Amino acid sequence: MDETTEQLNRVFAALADPTRRDLVARLAAADATVGELAEPYDMSLQAISKHVKVLEEAGLVTRSKVAQRRPVHLDAEVFDLMTKWIERYRRTAEERYRRLDAVLSRMSGTDQPQEDAS
Repeated sequence: MDETTEQLNRVFAALADPTRRDLVARLAAADATVGELAEPYDMSLQAISKHVKVLEEAGLVTRSKVAQRRPVHLDAEVFDLMTKWIERYRRTAEERYRRLDAVLSRMSGTDQPQEDAS
């Protein structure tokens, strides 16, 4: 397994948890400390810290030190990797549907694929 595949596996596994997805959504708006991230949850600071560690190991977030604060920062670069992976399969699926539309069009006796009415 190559490094990119391993990273994608870590990212998707990290995002499988709803709390971690929520943390990512909150970090998209602004950096925050683990304490700030923990505020809306009914779980310990240690539990949130473990979630942040999983996100960090997946490459989704980084931590820095600014004076006494240790803010967590969302790393958007990983999203480019995920987007490319998803886009590749989306294009493949769309091409399959175009071919199916063409076959169905030929079977119905029309030359043009039917437009989606939705």
